Amino acid sequence: MDRIVVASANAGKIREIASLIKGVEVLGYKDLGLDFDVEETGNTFFENALIKARAVYNKTGIPVLSDDSGLEVFALNGAPGIYSARYSAEHTDDANIKKLLEELRDKDNREARFSCCMVYYDGKRIITETGTTEGEILKEKQGNGGFGYDPVFYSYDLKKCFGVSTPEEKNSVSHRSRALAKIIKRVTE
Repeated sequence: MDRIVVASANAGKIREIASLIKGVEVLGYKDLGLDFDVEETGNTFFENALIKARAVYNKTGIPVLSDDSGLEVFALNGAPGIYSARYSAEHTDDANIKKLLEELRDKDNREARFSCCMVYYDGKRIITETGTTEGEILKEKQGNGGFGYDPVFYSYDLKKCFGVSTPEEKNSVSHRSRALAKIIKRVTE
């Protein structure tokens, strides 16, 4: 395999995955001139990842990596979960963070985790793996690194916020890198 398509339009996610895969050209589906959105109608991270993987493979015929991931906050019964990217009405990182911090304003328990379900699909095989990383939600943003909820996620592994971590530090413990490492092992077996 010399190329793989990431079933995402999220530039941060594509960069993160590309930095973790060696010796393979990693492309976002928009890099191939495709301009469509896949509606995530699943009820779980796995269902959404598989929907995206199949849709992109059907348009490209190239093996696909797809993930659905999100932030799960214990005091909010796992929210935002599968709705992490579209948690606020505006669907922007800043608006999503603002809504999250507002909902946690009076909560003592700020424990959270990022969860990822990753799917590899090549038209024949469906390989799926999961990864998580534990932490808690800060009361205000720290740094500008990463994307999504990174500026308010304090990583227990790193002992600091993802927003002030280098990409290499974050990738060493992220939910996505943990799922991807398992996928790579299984695809290359």
